[in-house]
Amino acid sequence: MTPVGDRLDRMVRRVQARARVPAVAAALHRADRPLWTCTVGGTGNDTALDPQTRFRIGSVTKTFTAVLTMQCRDDGLLDLDDPLSRHLDLPAHGELTIRRLLSHTSGLQREPYGDVWDTLRAPDIDQLMADLSRAERVLPNGRRYHYSNLGMALLGHLAGTLRGGTWTEVLAERVLTPLGLTATTAEPGRRAATGFLVDEYSDEAHPEPPTDFGAVGPAAQLWSTAGDMARWAAFLADPAALDVAGRVLSPATLEEMRWPATVTDETLWAGGFGLGLIMVPQGQRIMHVGHDGAMPGFLAGVYGRRGGEGTAGAMGAAVLGSSGTAGELFELPHRLLAAAAEHDPAEIAPWRPGPPAPPEVRGLLGRWWGEGFEYVFSWHDGALRARAADDPAGKPPAVFAPLPDRPEVYRTVSGREVGELLRLTRDGNGTVVRLHWATYRFTRTQETFDRHTFRVP
Repeated sequence: MTPVGDRLDRMVRRVQARARVPAVAAALHRADRPLWTCTVGGTGNDTALDPQTRFRIGSVTKTFTAVLTMQCRDDGLLDLDDPLSRHLDLPAHGELTIRRLLSHTSGLQREPYGDVWDTLRAPDIDQLMADLSRAERVLPNGRRYHYSNLGMALLGHLAGTLRGGTWTEVLAERVLTPLGLTATTAEPGRRAATGFLVDEYSDEAHPEPPTDFGAVGPAAQLWSTAGDMARWAAFLADPAALDVAGRVLSPATLEEMRWPATVTDETLWAGGFGLGLIMVPQGQRIMHVGHDGAMPGFLAGVYGRRGGEGTAGAMGAAVLGSSGTAGELFELPHRLLAAAAEHDPAEIAPWRPGPPAPPEVRGLLGRWWGEGFEYVFSWHDGALRARAADDPAGKPPAVFAPLPDRPEVYRTVSGREVGELLRLTRDGNGTVVRLHWATYRFTRTQETFDRHTFRVP
């Protein structure tokens, strides 16, 4: 094992011992290194704990249901702003939109009608639908974040209906098989760990009863290994590296899912929710994206890392544990990702000279002033870019793409003012003398809005 592997291994073992978890499995996936795994403890049954042991991943399942929903959108089967009633015959709540359900801002109550957590009997699809009229809208639509297993169950049923199969069938065909997630299933299988509640005041571990989530399965049913989940986390962070052909989802769609739709705490902006994904900012423009999971006897944390010096491509971590109360497990994937980036950083790719900027672009490169502030336009990696002169080095630039039918107009495709147009104005000699970006005027010298010029020395 490498020194960094030893460090990660000790981090896992420390949490397992301190939090008293019967079994912990952890894995780290990255494009430039072999898969790292660590297992500590025992399964609680007759099988040995190893990297192939399956754990209940709970609400990490929601990320799969969200991806299935976005696949339906990309294939033209739905619009995110469609009400559910456009696609499903529902006795109630058909006005709720798919987007609101994905981002947990629909106001729908958290669980299906009834005392599911008392009886540990989840409804089948017929019962779920029959009881839907008894479920409450506990908040107005769009008012704020409110987590809903019921909402995600409806989205799973929607995806299956639109594809002509069950949620489990569609999931296997359209996500698990293409990504090679062979150990991720709706059933525990023969090599699954037992889930426990560890007694607070003694070393006794009480086995939790097995549960089948029935029609609420799209919210929390799946079982998996740490290796599979680290790969899944890497896909959520860097889909192009693991799905080159875009068979599951395009990078643009994953980027859309990662954009925060709401914060989860109105006073402490330490986490956000996108379209089925949790975002946890780490500072210095680093974001961890994924989900946590909890089911009786099991906790899981599955996150990919984006941004930051040292972060490798396709970098994801998973920590799965067989205790329902060891909250330290939720923090461990974030710590593993940070430690790997710090102590085993990705190699720094050398800069190499590239082709010159096209003639039609060359004349607009350099410094421009807009709204009283200075910007620098440049040509790098085959694209026109712009950034404020005082932007920190890690802030991504605005990137532009030409419009084929309008040679003097560009579309902002990422960064500042994404989606807006950049329009060039040339003088009689063909020199670019003025820019309009999102309709704001940019000139070579600093000007007031009524065009009073300040000469720059």
